[in-house]
Amino acid sequence: MNYLLDVNALIALGVLEHGFHTRVANWMRTQTSSSLLTYSITELGFVRILAQATAYGFTVAQAQRLLKKLKESSGYSIALVADAQDASQLPSWVKTGGQTTDGHLLQLAKVHAATLATLDAKIPGAFVIP
Repeated sequence: MNYLLDVNALIALGVLEHGFHTRVANWMRTQTSSSLLTYSITELGFVRILAQATAYGFTVAQAQRLLKKLKESSGYSIALVADAQDASQLPSWVKTGGQTTDGHLLQLAKVHAATLATLDAKIPGAFVIP
């Protein structure tokens, strides 16, 4: 199975202090034969949020290093995928501005024969990390 991680899943995986770190880390340990994917917006969101959230205390450079470490971890690999999807390809359930990135991620996952892995139960068709 291929999974495209959303920003929240990626942050929860990388930050021990995140409220869902254990949940995502436990799920990741079961994904030994899965391909894990990110894309540029997910990675930029990871760096942006970690650098802006005072609770985490990261600089941009520290967040970049953490992301690189996550992607090179010996326990699993996380690959960057290309994004050639434009706004005209959003799913029909996208009705508000707040749903656009989720809809885009869902479509991008499909293009790459993957499933969107998230902590958000409100995304139709996504896999909610247990």
